[in-house]
Amino acid sequence: MGSCCENNCAVDALHNKQRGTLIKVLWINAIMFIAIAAAAFYAQSAALLSDSLDNFGDALTYALSLYAVTKGPATKAKVALFKGALIFLAACIVISQIIYRLYSPVIPSYEIMSVFSVAGLIANGLCLYLLWRHRNEDINMSSVFECSRNDIASNLSVILAAAGVWVFNSGLPDIIIATLLAVLLLKSSARVIKGALSELVQSKSAE
Repeated sequence: MGSCCENNCAVDALHNKQRGTLIKVLWINAIMFIAIAAAAFYAQSAALLSDSLDNFGDALTYALSLYAVTKGPATKAKVALFKGALIFLAACIVISQIIYRLYSPVIPSYEIMSVFSVAGLIANGLCLYLLWRHRNEDINMSSVFECSRNDIASNLSVILAAAGVWVFNSGLPDIIIATLLAVLLLKSSARVIKGALSELVQSKSAE
């Protein structure tokens, strides 16, 4: 009886820690989405827009993960599946922006790109630090960690794009980096969806 109580207390403590972390990273990403999205439109940068959509997708992902914290494996797998779909949608939006920029080329503001991508890197570095201890706990938290890790790569890529725009005085580096980020998002989506489907099959087999 005591052992059962101890196990339940341990699970509750784990859920509370997960919930606390998710609330923190949710707020960080929601604030960064608003700031970076505004900067992306002002700077006319497809790469920075991709970065902001990453933050928006993550904010939604963290909100969904909060809901799934205390749920069973099947629910967590379904939520992870939805996260994968959100990442895929973000990739499609970036691709549409890339196509638009190819037909209507502009030279984005590398100064704004640099400032906001560095700010995003600091914010997402903090999120990755907070999520690190949860990365292998369950499909819910591992998919959240996957999203956060993508953000670091996205921020570094936008910094590289800003440097390319500055050096070549061209919008082409911005388009190239945005294309690579879209590919990263598609691959990440595939990994999350594959893991979620595998978890869903296992949970059904266990019933």
